[in-house]
Amino acid sequence: MDRRAKAAALEMLADTSAGAPQERLWGITELCAEFALSPRAIRFYEDKGLLAPRRINGARVYGQRERARLKIIQRAKAIGSSLDEIKHFLDLYGAHGEGRARQLQWTLERTGAAIAELEEKRSHIDATLAELRLINESVRQQLAAQETTKR
Repeated sequence: MDRRAKAAALEMLADTSAGAPQERLWGITELCAEFALSPRAIRFYEDKGLLAPRRINGARVYGQRERARLKIIQRAKAIGSSLDEIKHFLDLYGAHGEGRARQLQWTLERTGAAIAELEEKRSHIDATLAELRLINESVRQQLAAQETTKR
């Protein structure tokens, strides 16, 4: 795993919302630029209940909590989590971090299952590759034998 991916994975698990006053606010345009997302994507996450911006004079504004959630959403999607799984993970946290232990336990179970599934797939891929290599080598030898008999 490269350094950036490792840092992103660890940052996803950091408790970034606990006890921090929301002093900085971001507009949708700023978040779109920072996360390389369209406004439509951010509004989609809102519709799914993953983000809950405040409104000031009718404009959406996002605090640190929503920004942290957006980081988690992007990282979780990158490792193959569904939106339902992401929502469940985010909901476990609670309003003030009271569900952090449940969130970590769920993550432990989810990642353990994903690792086991990927290792099984890798084993199947390795077996398939070995079989394909045998077939490939056999065909090479048969073609070489035909070329030899034609001469």
